[in-house]
Amino acid sequence: MRLTTKGRYAVTAMLDLALHGNSGPVSLADISARQGISLSYLEQLFAKLRRSRLVSSVRGPGGGYKLARPLGETAVAEIIEAVNESIDATRCGRKGDCQGGEICLTHHLWQDLSERIHDYLSSISLEELVASRAVQEIAERQTERKRAGEAGISLVDIG
Repeated sequence: MRLTTKGRYAVTAMLDLALHGNSGPVSLADISARQGISLSYLEQLFAKLRRSRLVSSVRGPGGGYKLARPLGETAVAEIIEAVNESIDATRCGRKGDCQGGEICLTHHLWQDLSERIHDYLSSISLEELVASRAVQEIAERQTERKRAGEAGISLVDIG
């Protein structure tokens, strides 16, 4: 499978943006703090996401990024593809030259799997992820940790 950290981080960052973008643009520094993704890596990802018109940037004080379209119109597969990731389980990159320039025994199996994964990720929107109870609970925990960190408080000290 060729889904690397880049694709996973892009989806994570876009989901964070979807969760926290209701009150205005979200800074990459805030996403970095909540998700533990380096700021420089986020800058690279968001340049690609902006070129793909999935996000737009707001300059100046209070600036950051916002989603370029409604949550229900952005599929997970689009995010992965925007950062030049492929959802491909074949060894040959779907070229059909897996074994000495010819198709191997299991090529069609892996190609079918790739297509099913792509179809699945195409069917899931940011809106569906945001509505997930598990995602909501994790987002609340991350927000609390970020607030505690900003205040210099350990969550262990509170509990």
